[in-house]
Amino acid sequence: MTNPVNVSRIGGQIGPLAVLRQGPQEPQVEGKDFKSVLLDSLNQVNQLQREADQGVQRLLTGETQNVAEVLAAVNKADIAFDLLMEVRNKLTDAYQEIQQMRV
Repeated sequence: MTNPVNVSRIGGQIGPLAVLRQGPQEPQVEGKDFKSVLLDSLNQVNQLQREADQGVQRLLTGETQNVAEVLAAVNKADIAFDLLMEVRNKLTDAYQEIQQMRV
């Protein structure tokens, strides 16, 4: 006697019926969520601010004579902070706009 082949034992369901039987699946998302990206950005800006402050302190105490390096670090921290503030302003505007929407 021959036994019928059981497809589920071989490798699971095959074809479009398998998708229908499994039901809807959540899409796989790779990468970080928005909260993580925002917190990482805050930490990076904070680190740049600390490095700029340390550079200014080293320049004032005479540990370094490289004014250009300190100026570059301060400018980099300033630009990063300005960008972070613009992102914050856009998020605040979007939140206020959502609050004013009528349902």
